[in-house]
Amino acid sequence: MDGPSDDELVAAVASGDEAACRELMDRHLPRVTALARRILGNRADAEDVAQEVFLRVWTHAERWEPGRAQFGTWLHRVAANLCLDRLRKNRGGTEDIDAIPEPASEEPGPDRQLEQNELAARVEAALQALPERQRTAIVLSHYQGLTNIEAAEILEITVEAVESLLSRARRQLRSSLATEKGDLLRSRKVSA
Repeated sequence: MDGPSDDELVAAVASGDEAACRELMDRHLPRVTALARRILGNRADAEDVAQEVFLRVWTHAERWEPGRAQFGTWLHRVAANLCLDRLRKNRGGTEDIDAIPEPASEEPGPDRQLEQNELAARVEAALQALPERQRTAIVLSHYQGLTNIEAAEILEITVEAVESLLSRARRQLRSSLATEKGDLLRSRKVSA
């Protein structure tokens, strides 16, 4: 990686360097937002969580201890914990701004794109139906590309516990999406 390391940037942020904070955001914001989006299931809440994560970077940078953990791992842990806190707080249900339908486009879209969007929505619904910890483990492992060791560190559990969460989540997703697999195979034959 060109330029200063994350640890060097955090040290600069601790001194009040706004440019260093912007550099950290440029490096990590997309992954933090993607993590939060997958766990929470909607963009608006994910952006709020990402903003809170980087606010914590700005306000707590002087506490950072280089070498204790990787900065990216710490960011993922903070984001995952904020997401889980938000899910617990919102269990009563809130209006999901992402669920409000968009106005219909005047241009007809291709059938294939529609099928892919429907399938993606089914997969997203199956992901959101998972218990919080299983969903978080799947997001960290599959969508964020983290190792089980990194996911265990973020979730503050053992690697074996992460593997158990992943196994149960994958089993539930396979079961939930069994009909979608058949639909996908049939649609590919039809479009071929």
